Amino acid sequence: MRTYINIFIAFFRSGILGYGGGPSSIPLVHKEVVENFKWMNDDEFSDVLALANALPGPINTKMSGYIGYRVSGYIGMCIAIFASVVPTVIAMILLLTVLNAYKDRPWVYGMSQAVVPVVFVMMGVLTWEFVKKSKGTLGWGKTLWLILASIILLEFFHLHPAILIIGLLVYALLYKEKSNEQKEKSA
Repeated sequence: MRTYINIFIAFFRSGILGYGGGPSSIPLVHKEVVENFKWMNDDEFSDVLALANALPGPINTKMSGYIGYRVSGYIGMCIAIFASVVPTVIAMILLLTVLNAYKDRPWVYGMSQAVVPVVFVMMGVLTWEFVKKSKGTLGWGKTLWLILASIILLEFFHLHPAILIIGLLVYALLYKEKSNEQKEKSA
């Protein structure tokens, strides 16, 4: 029973504080799942994030569903999805009512514009954490090369992010397999 309560708390907190959609909730889910409850490590979380990015739909519900299932089966999945969706539904009803009443006020515009830099900083911190992890595995050279290649493919060739993620997952699997073969030869 305590596990179900913890699942609800983790995803309710990230859902209620994740104003701004998926990108703002990802660092919050990471904090709850990896740091607070330790249900998975950084590598496992990055795999879940990559998979959730490749699938259609809201990222927070996909991640919460998978993590809830992984922690406590189907009931955990249902609780996690419910906990991540309910705050958004409540907030949408309340905020849209208030914002509609005061939509022409400058403070409402300023408040909505203030969210953008906060989300940018949160995503930047999470990205830096993943870059540091990649550096430890691949080294700076390969990590920076993959980042640069990803930016070029996304921005100049307009490659769909899901295709890039699948390509990077294939590269990671091949790299891991090659590393395992080298370890076996040296042993």
